[in-house]
Amino acid sequence: MTPAVAPTALPAGLQPGAPFTALAPMQDVTDLAFMRVVAHYGAPDFFFTEFFRVHTQSRPEKHILRSIDENRTGRPIFAQLIGEDLGHLARTVQALLRHPIAGIDLNLGCPAPKVYKKNVGGGLLREPAKVGAILAMLRAEVPGLLTVKMRIGFADAGNFDRLLDLINEHRVDLLSVHGRTVKEMYRSEVHYDLIAHAVSRVACPVLANGNVTSAARAGAILTTTAAAGVMIGRHAIRNPWIFRQCREQFSGATPARVTLADVRDYVERLYRATQAPGLLERLQVNKMKKYLNFVGQSVDASGAFLHDMRRTESELELFRVCDRHLLAEPAREFPPEPYPGVIARPNCETPHALTDGCSLETITA
Repeated sequence: MTPAVAPTALPAGLQPGAPFTALAPMQDVTDLAFMRVVAHYGAPDFFFTEFFRVHTQSRPEKHILRSIDENRTGRPIFAQLIGEDLGHLARTVQALLRHPIAGIDLNLGCPAPKVYKKNVGGGLLREPAKVGAILAMLRAEVPGLLTVKMRIGFADAGNFDRLLDLINEHRVDLLSVHGRTVKEMYRSEVHYDLIAHAVSRVACPVLANGNVTSAARAGAILTTTAAAGVMIGRHAIRNPWIFRQCREQFSGATPARVTLADVRDYVERLYRATQAPGLLERLQVNKMKKYLNFVGQSVDASGAFLHDMRRTESELELFRVCDRHLLAEPAREFPPEPYPGVIARPNCETPHALTDGCSLETITA
């Protein structure tokens, strides 16, 4: 492996002068296979890994390291950490600096109760002094780019300004702001006014995160917030063309049209890319359901695809359902926005896959 060179400025985007795009870090989703599939349809400017859990016995997880070491997308990858112990965070940073990362990202936003109850992720937003100590240590340990992904607060935004001042104090290079509190999870409207406030208060570029559903929506959010770019999570699972479409939108072009036949290709590609050697067919089918729960939001307004897909138990059944719903009218447009009221949710077969992550445990807008 080639160790990272410590950059002092953010890497250039794919479209010079345009707003940045980034794929949000999502546990059990943004692995090497998913990054490769997304890149096939149009890579974001930046990737962020699933979070590396940092604690007494932790070592950087091998499968997450693969998403760094074996990544051939050509796009920079930031390694995200979640933890609160200064010594173990420093040890993990030193280990990760031996890999070709673009920088280190600190998770200050995960809203999963089993995470924040350990006082990591979004739980740290209750303790600005602790956040300051972590950022001071990371700034001393990271020779290159240090980035942060955060929410606007824990139960409310009372600490937001203090936290933003810490971003400035410790010379963070890029800030991604999800415009909800930890307690709001994914249920509330996104507070874009507070993302705009962050843009006006911090010295570094800010990525707007939260309910970036389409390229048109991304453009509207950037107009509202004056952010330097957008970070997209769940809607990139639904629509992996979204980063290419954003670049088209930002340049004044009409975003490319996607058809149901294109989506059928995506499902096939994703199934094969995520197929682990030796994994039982039933488990692979269940694994696919966590992705298709999002794809189905734009297949039909009735939710019939989701209903049928969730009941499949074999590869043959799954692809029959896909063919019935996606190839009956292959030229029909796959709408860039999800249908109103069609809700993605975890499926009962793979509860772990949607409760461990920071962007997937409450599946609404």
